[in-house]
Amino acid sequence: MKTLFLFVAGTIFFLATTAFCGFYVAKVDAKLFNNTSEVILVRKADKTVLTMKNDYEGDLKDFAMIVPVPEVIKREQIRIADAAIFEKLNDYSGPRLVEYQDEHPCMKYLTYTWANSRSDAGVSETIYLKDENGLGVTILESYSIGEYDIVVLSATQSDGLATWLTANGYKIPEKASKLLQPYIRNEMKFFVVKVNLKEQAKVGGEQLRPIQIEFQSDKFVLPIRLGMANAKGTQDMLIYAFTAQGRVTSTNYRTVEIPSNQDIPEFIQEDFQPFYKDLFDKAYKKEGRDVVFTEYAWNLDADNFVKCDPCATTPPAYAELKEAGVFWLTESSNGNRWQGSDYQGSLHFTRLHVRYDGAHFPQDLSFQLTPDRRNFQGRYVIHHPVKEAVGMEDCEEAAKYFADVVMRRKRELINCEKLTGWDVSNRFLTYVGPYEILKKKYEKGQMPLPENPSGPILPYVILLIACGGLALGWLIPRIRLNYN
Repeated sequence: MKTLFLFVAGTIFFLATTAFCGFYVAKVDAKLFNNTSEVILVRKADKTVLTMKNDYEGDLKDFAMIVPVPEVIKREQIRIADAAIFEKLNDYSGPRLVEYQDEHPCMKYLTYTWANSRSDAGVSETIYLKDENGLGVTILESYSIGEYDIVVLSATQSDGLATWLTANGYKIPEKASKLLQPYIRNEMKFFVVKVNLKEQAKVGGEQLRPIQIEFQSDKFVLPIRLGMANAKGTQDMLIYAFTAQGRVTSTNYRTVEIPSNQDIPEFIQEDFQPFYKDLFDKAYKKEGRDVVFTEYAWNLDADNFVKCDPCATTPPAYAELKEAGVFWLTESSNGNRWQGSDYQGSLHFTRLHVRYDGAHFPQDLSFQLTPDRRNFQGRYVIHHPVKEAVGMEDCEEAAKYFADVVMRRKRELINCEKLTGWDVSNRFLTYVGPYEILKKKYEKGQMPLPENPSGPILPYVILLIACGGLALGWLIPRIRLNYN
């Protein structure tokens, strides 16, 4: 019998401890927000690796991407990345819903004792017009990599660059000339991409593959202004940033953490996507529409065994980090990604979410590496209460437990309204009401005297009378002695 008790108690303790970080329930999809782009930003010293996922929708012959870069990008600095790396990083770092199951209030005694591929590059088939009209445009490099035709340009005037791009078949917005001028003034080069339709037909697939480039610069900047030229309203961008130090933050806009670690109602489990969308909308407006949000930050050092809490998926492995552009790690023989790392080296991951438009983001995003290695995640918690069960009528903890549940459920509704702006007043009766009834039921019936005097309380009554008699027998003689 003793052996059985130890086994049961040990099992309950194990479940309680392993459930400390909660059970992962749901995540936010990157596609939740309209007009969302995703980039991977890797930075160490003055080297940057930038991977850009194209969310272009439309005729591929009209596709054009222009990225200002600080230097001439050579062929060996360009590669086609696997789009799956973006899905991996989003699944790993996205805001998450976790759940906890309450312990049975009348079973705590059981745990008391225990609780103390780089693509082949060929010669481009695209024929580019020379600068015969004095447009101030120079073709510095020209490549064909995968399904992309790429040129690296320098320019001396924005109107001339816009004219050259249009003459060479690039579809650019009317506002592009004005937006190009600051980059030309800073003597930046232009990494210009369009789709080679013949090569795209060979590759197949509905989505264009991500492009990855690397370059050296003492400035850590992500150009976003050109993306506003043909934007209709605001755009969302997810930035997955890797460094060897700590968090990545913006230097020219405020960086704030998304509201997190809040208890929210159980019914959010069925509506987590709209819940987070409205939470972000409300936070974005509250902060003035000109901030960068941190949604996730975590120490991924090789010797850090806790790389997520809770984990939505396995942490990124060496091969995936290499695909993302992380270049300073070395591969290790340890293959258990849940308990360790299959790489060696220091690594910190930051997920940033920025919603931008021309009115609130007049400058490109400038970043800095910080020593801040604190872990953070967009995390929202639901609690599953214990249902009324046989045996609670004899448990003095039941009334207190249901009183706590009532208070918690009221707080969850308030949190939901504060975070999203939702009106949840019509949920009060159905969400809190049943536990108010249980609370009152156990408050009234707590510690009742048994109807049968021969019940378990009788021995205690007899003992109390006997102790009282002994006490009087000791006290009365002493009172008489003092009186005399």
